[in-house]
Amino acid sequence: MGTVHVLDNYYLAISLLITVAYQLFFFSIAFSLKFDKLTDFAGGTNFVVLAIVTLALGGDRGNARNIVASIFIMAWGARLSGFLLFRILKTGSDDRFDDKRDKFFPFLGFWVAQMLWVWVVSLPVTILNSPNVSQFSQPSFGTACDIAGVILFSIGFIMESVSDIQKYRFRSAHGRDGSVCDVGFFKYTRHPNYFGEILIQFGIFTIAVAPAANHRTSGGATSALYASILGSIFLTTLLMFVSGLNLQERPGAKKRYEKGDNWDGYATYLRRTSILVPFPPSVYEKLPVFLKQTIFLEFPIYVFDPAKHADQAKTQSNAAEEGRGSVENGRGSEEQNLHN
Repeated sequence: MGTVHVLDNYYLAISLLITVAYQLFFFSIAFSLKFDKLTDFAGGTNFVVLAIVTLALGGDRGNARNIVASIFIMAWGARLSGFLLFRILKTGSDDRFDDKRDKFFPFLGFWVAQMLWVWVVSLPVTILNSPNVSQFSQPSFGTACDIAGVILFSIGFIMESVSDIQKYRFRSAHGRDGSVCDVGFFKYTRHPNYFGEILIQFGIFTIAVAPAANHRTSGGATSALYASILGSIFLTTLLMFVSGLNLQERPGAKKRYEKGDNWDGYATYLRRTSILVPFPPSVYEKLPVFLKQTIFLEFPIYVFDPAKHADQAKTQSNAAEEGRGSVENGRGSEEQNLHN
């Protein structure tokens, strides 16, 4: 079977339609049943569906590059959705939707954002598999782009997969005792899963762009392949400024400080550990602030300053409650000793 042309020659329309239909199907279930457990599963598996469909329709379905790029994004999507489904089954609910799940349009807004995420991040594989690219003869798999892409993907996939497990096991063991997760990859970066995910997407793009980089395509096909880097940039932007670091760094530190939740230990971890790019903590601690905020991406928007950002009234209230609790525990111990 040759190339199948559907709607447009880059498979942009068909991939968008499939994504919208897929997400709306799961949204209807989630909203009707107030069911959180399928949300992330729907996102991750959507990547798998798009890769299978575009690979099957494209004329290069037997090409090693198309197969590898498609398998890579399927493996990432399947692993991510599987892990998040496992985690939500354990926790029971997703607090991201506490203020949305009963409101149609706010809840739908999240799913629309998920549609955009899936469609844009899938662009490198979608365009690589498309008719406008498959009309050209590709270089044999094994170019510099292919090798670099495989290396980036492999490092990223290992980091993201292992760090997800490390953090889950750490939380299961320590619960809410205030311990700082500094085990495994978390010793070298505060967000190894995010760093791994970024490497994964740039790795897939590097493989997908190989035909253009090796001058085997021309015109719109070349421009489209290079433009597909938008998927990797979009994901990186989300993780750094929309739904990742900005929601965890300063808010997380603020919460720890105000609750008195091992703040000294956490402040030491922040000072010694790179926010994103893995680096030896003993060296990172000694770096000037300028290097941390430029090369290592620890922008001021992530930094928590107790004097500027903490609710001092809440801090004092929590400290007073802890003090009363300590006094009551002490009295209880004294009374027990008297009875003994």
